[in-house]
Amino acid sequence: MIIRSFRRYHLQIAIALCIPLFLTVLTGMGFTIAHEWLHQDQLGGFLLGLHTLEILHLEKIYPLLNGLGLLGLLITGVSMTGLFGKRA
Repeated sequence: MIIRSFRRYHLQIAIALCIPLFLTVLTGMGFTIAHEWLHQDQLGGFLLGLHTLEILHLEKIYPLLNGLGLLGLLITGVSMTGLFGKRA
């Protein structure tokens, strides 16, 4: 019964974080490629602003929300593995 509850929470968190985490991953990789490999500092700056959502003035809260969401996914995911279940 508890696992079913964790699955529901895991699914809800995953749906809520799908787009923000996808944006974070793509812009992080894009920044590295633009700045380090292609030496395009202007494009790198834009991608970094998008990466932290500084463009929307959310740079103070966005990383915290991403981190809390990932912690929620980690906790619910690990709890569903059965590693911490009752011993027979």
